[in-house]
Amino acid sequence: MKKGSKIILSVLVVIIVLCVVYRLVNKAPSADLESNAQMEQIVASSGCISCHSADPKLPFYANFPVAGKLVQEDVRLGYRSFDMAPMMEALKNGEKINEVDLAKVEKVIADGTMPLAKYYLIHWGASLTNKETQMALAWAKSQREAFYPNPLADQEWANETIRPIQDSVPVDIRKVMLGNKLYNDTRLSADNTISCASCHGLNTGGVDNKAFSEGVGGQLGGVNAPTVFNAYYNFVQFWDGRAATLADQAAGPPVNPVEMACKSFDEICEKLKADAAFSKEFTEVYPDGINQANITNAIQEFEKTLLTPNSRFDKYLKGDKTAMNADEIAGYELFKKYDCATCHVGENMGGQSYELMGIKRDYFADRGTELTIEDNGRYKETKEERDRHRFKVPGLRNVALTAPYYHDATQATLEDAVVSMARYEVGEELTQQEVDRMVAFLKTLTGEYQGKLLTNDNYPETK
Repeated sequence: MKKGSKIILSVLVVIIVLCVVYRLVNKAPSADLESNAQMEQIVASSGCISCHSADPKLPFYANFPVAGKLVQEDVRLGYRSFDMAPMMEALKNGEKINEVDLAKVEKVIADGTMPLAKYYLIHWGASLTNKETQMALAWAKSQREAFYPNPLADQEWANETIRPIQDSVPVDIRKVMLGNKLYNDTRLSADNTISCASCHGLNTGGVDNKAFSEGVGGQLGGVNAPTVFNAYYNFVQFWDGRAATLADQAAGPPVNPVEMACKSFDEICEKLKADAAFSKEFTEVYPDGINQANITNAIQEFEKTLLTPNSRFDKYLKGDKTAMNADEIAGYELFKKYDCATCHVGENMGGQSYELMGIKRDYFADRGTELTIEDNGRYKETKEERDRHRFKVPGLRNVALTAPYYHDATQATLEDAVVSMARYEVGEELTQQEVDRMVAFLKTLTGEYQGKLLTNDNYPETK
């Protein structure tokens, strides 16, 4: 046998052996297993936890000079972007998995971007077979159907990560009416000049369109005011998540020395009790009278009505193919392509997780201004280093009306925000056409309030 033929034969033998080994170590879970058990096996065999956990099990070569640095950087970036431990715990217990975690896993499996090629080239059982991919995507779909049903959407869009906003949610109308009055009542502030509506105007997109809101005496807050519209859907309130409910959120500003500056709710209660007509109205709804719990409960009940359904995008999801034009639809496809729809999920298109500001690049270093206490984000509450610069993801509904953007109000326009998000969160430099199409899509998210398209008095062109 010629030398060349021997080499070719040897190569073929090696390839055959490698293929046999690959098949032996890379087997899909049994089809007889329950879908959660299948997914547990897939996650374990693909080595996801090696990078996406606080306590990764590093391979032996992590101590090598060159390879070790690459491994450690992959682990650092993996954990920064996605901690899989809560998802795995929920998976084992058969509990609801966070909607964002579900979307992240589904997206990388559908795209084939995880596990990383450099990982499965060494760990032979890590790459997903076609069967494993199908199992994982079927599992994600079944989880969404079970825990995040989408009855308002057309069947074509029933498994999207985004759902149309409901027309209404159950409320106590008496509390709503009282909460509406309290929301607009300046007596909740120390000098009777500031109400909830001062910073969250319902005629200005639920915000005030200022970088930082003005409180009592003209004092400025340190963070951009988020919109109150659709806040009902947020899993927590405030950028740093310090309020678990809308009522908890309503309890904060009145006693914040920079915002409404009251010394305590006792001060507020005394002022309200002095108004005989209001006190009578209040006790008809809350027999135990005027107190902090009842005041904030009424405001919460009112804010539950601040939903903005029937945007053009919602109409599109419900099956109206004429509700959006070609550029807007292309913008939505880009929104999904660049992973925006993995964090901006649900009815409010956000508000379901905390995410790091600057996954791919150091946003705060590039910003070039001194760090503030508000830049710490969730870290302010937890003191966990991983939570530094991590913020509750803002909802995108009515986003065309709520400039400026980001917690620090550094982005003046939607165009600025889209370019910056792609750069710092996804690591992409968008073309101008992509930016234009994504902005066009975001403008379709403006919904209706009380049956009329939401507008902004600060932006007459929206009327």
